[in-house]
Amino acid sequence: MTTIRMTTPLVEMDGDEMTRIIWADIKTELLLPYIDLKTEYYDLGLPHRDETSDSVTTAAAEAIKKYGVGVKCATITPNAQRVEEYQLKSMWKSPNGTIRAILDGTVFRAPLVVNCIKPSVRTWEAPITIARHAYGDIYRNTEYRVPCPGKAELVFTAENGKQWRETIYDFEGPGIIQGIHNKDRSIASFAHACFNYALDTKQDLWFSTKDTISKIYDHTFKDIMQEIYDVEYAQQFNAAGIEYFYTLIDDAVARVIRSRGGFIWACKNYDGDVMSDMVATAFGSLAMMTSVLVSPEGCFEYEAAHGTVTRHYYRHLKGEETSTNCMATLFAWTGALKKRGQLDAIPELVTFADTLEKASMDTIEDGCMTKDLALITEIKDPKVVSTREFILEIRERLDRMLAR
Repeated sequence: MTTIRMTTPLVEMDGDEMTRIIWADIKTELLLPYIDLKTEYYDLGLPHRDETSDSVTTAAAEAIKKYGVGVKCATITPNAQRVEEYQLKSMWKSPNGTIRAILDGTVFRAPLVVNCIKPSVRTWEAPITIARHAYGDIYRNTEYRVPCPGKAELVFTAENGKQWRETIYDFEGPGIIQGIHNKDRSIASFAHACFNYALDTKQDLWFSTKDTISKIYDHTFKDIMQEIYDVEYAQQFNAAGIEYFYTLIDDAVARVIRSRGGFIWACKNYDGDVMSDMVATAFGSLAMMTSVLVSPEGCFEYEAAHGTVTRHYYRHLKGEETSTNCMATLFAWTGALKKRGQLDAIPELVTFADTLEKASMDTIEDGCMTKDLALITEIKDPKVVSTREFILEIRERLDRMLAR
């Protein structure tokens, strides 16, 4: 086939450990032979983030705002152990948190469903999409270790000098404090993204927080969502035959487990982080979860929703063969390529990405899969392959499809 030409670059953000190895293999075997791949490259691997004092992460986010579409490999968010392991200058913040704070918007995560793997929750018949608010909460927090007895206060100083004060706690000894924030504008953007996504996909939309306990912070989310829905979306939802409702997050969890699936579950930032992992695992594997951040300005960032697979990486360094599932990383690339093709009016690029997705799903349905899926598939005696073998199996099917 003729190599597909691109006109506008993708923002490519490389990552860490095993996913960095997979990233390179996907490009070499499944993209570069077919596409004249145009990217603006940013190395978000932890060593380079440390070298640049994490300025590379900010530069990558700004590039997404410039070009409109980015694709990101999984990255390490360092803790104390990682600081020592990599000899870091600082315990840098989550790259995902930094990028999301700059882009704002909403992260939509949906599981990849194959017929040969049944969900752990027996009632689930259709995928559940998590809509995760991508700004604020603990990802933009300020923390402090209280060293001794004393009063902790929450203070807000207005531009005119007026102050509001609330006592957090009178500490009788050491402890901890955490301050989080959010913005009405960001919550409103989240609302619009969720309502529009529900209308586009013709799915019911659930939203849940803990407003009975957090009577201002969480209740503000609930109020803004409801106001925007009533004024701008209620009639459209009725016409589309879909429903929006709010419920407490504990009630939502119970409802989700007993549901058939096939809806969107909108959550605050941390709630969405945790619940998307739960949904992905229950549908099969964290490596079978698509993830895209949609900003209010219409920018898109595609990524794998899992970590850097550290345990497999250490085995790889020892020269051992690994069987790491690359589907989420692969679908990050195909999602970005499809969006780039749609925005730039390159139908061949969209078709290629669709074909690559089908080739990868067919590989699993044919009984060829990585170890994580082989443990849960209904196929008897599946063919368990290594990471690279799986990619080559996908390429074999891709070539056949493209030849037809």
